[in-house]
Amino acid sequence: MTMINEFKAFIAKGNVVDLAVGIIIGAAFMAIVNSLVSDLINPIIGLITGGVDFSNLYIDLSGTNPASLAAAKEAGVPVFAYGAFITAIINFMIIAWVVFLLVKAVNRLKAQVVRREKAEEAAAVPPGPTELDVLKEIRDTLQQRSV
Repeated sequence: MTMINEFKAFIAKGNVVDLAVGIIIGAAFMAIVNSLVSDLINPIIGLITGGVDFSNLYIDLSGTNPASLAAAKEAGVPVFAYGAFITAIINFMIIAWVVFLLVKAVNRLKAQVVRREKAEEAAAVPPGPTELDVLKEIRDTLQQRSV
């Protein structure tokens, strides 16, 4: 029974819920990135490179010379689909860039919050006596004892 209780405590932690939300948002974000790469970036790269579409680049390993990558996959022909790999690299770079920007923004926000909290703490704590005040107090105490 303790294992079930440990599992419940583990699931109830905020970090696990945050991680689950992150995974779900990440999966939805992946669809956006895939569309961005296939519908916007690849056509621009194809225009620059003279009409090359990365997603259809492949090497036929069987020697049957299918008409397209889709036809090769449909026929079950072994292919080396390096264009799909290039597209995956582009997807990864975009996701990595967006995550970098998000982390940078979150860190900037955290730094602002920390600065604000430190300023509030500094304003809330009354300043202690200065060194001169302490020395004067010691002097006065010594004078009272010597009298």
